[in-house]
Amino acid sequence: MRPSWWLRLFAALGFVVLLAPGALVALISISAGDFLTFPPPGFSLRWYRALLSNGTLMSALGTSALLAAIVSVLALLLGGPAAYAIARLEFPGRGMLEAMLSAPLLLPTLVLGLGLLLVLQPLGLAATWPGLVLGHCLVAIPFAVRIMTTAFATVPKELEAAAWTLGATPLQAALRITLPNAAPGAVAAAVLTFLVSFDETVISLFLVGPRLTTLPVEMFRYAERTTDPLIAALAMSLIVFAVLMVALVERLLGLTRAMGK
Repeated sequence: MRPSWWLRLFAALGFVVLLAPGALVALISISAGDFLTFPPPGFSLRWYRALLSNGTLMSALGTSALLAAIVSVLALLLGGPAAYAIARLEFPGRGMLEAMLSAPLLLPTLVLGLGLLLVLQPLGLAATWPGLVLGHCLVAIPFAVRIMTTAFATVPKELEAAAWTLGATPLQAALRITLPNAAPGAVAAAVLTFLVSFDETVISLFLVGPRLTTLPVEMFRYAERTTDPLIAALAMSLIVFAVLMVALVERLLGLTRAMGK
C-alpha cells in the first residue's frame, strides 16, 4: 500500500525542516564576507583555508579525535561484556544492571559535568586525559551497551549450544561464535560512540583546562569572541565527517544489519 499524498507531503516538509539549518550553514561557510551574514555577499573557500591554518582549532581537533578513539575502544571493551550478559544470560539483577547502565542518558549533561567536576577535582583528575576519558565514557558506554545488546540478542542461542555440544567452553563459544556474528553491531557501536565523544561539549566544558581542550569547546570559545564564517566552515566540515562515517557503515554493513535488527 502506497502512502497517501498528504503523508508524503508531511514527510517532505519534515525533511526540509531538518535539512534547512545544514543548508544555511553550508552557504555561510563559503561566504566571501568577513562576518556571519545571510545572504552571503559572495562565495569563496577562504574560510576553509583559514580553518586549516588555525593552529588552535587543529590542535583541538587532534585532541578530540584521539580522545574519541580511546573512548570508543573502552566503550566496546567495557560495554561489550555487559551487553552480552544482559542479552544472553539469566541472573538476578539483570534488569537493574541494564537500568544502571542506561541511567547516564536520563540525566542532563550539565548535571553530569558538574558532578564529574566535583568528584575529579579533589583527585587531581580535572583537566587531565584520564578525567576527560572517564567523563566521555560515562555517556558513550550506554550507547555501546544498547547497540551491542540488540546485536547479541539477534544471534540464535542454538549456535552457542551447538558449539557446547562439540566441546567448546561457554567463553570459547561466546568469542568464536556469538561475537563474530554480532560484529556488525560492534562496528556500529564503535562509530556511534566515536561520534558521541567527538561531539560532547557540555561535559568537556567542565573538565578541560588551558592546556587540554577539545574541538567542541574551542568552537564554543571561538564563536564567543569572533563573528566570521570560519566557525560555519568548521561546522560544515564536521557535518560532512559525520555523514561520511554513517555512510561508511551503511556501505560496508548496512545500518539495519549493523544495528542488529
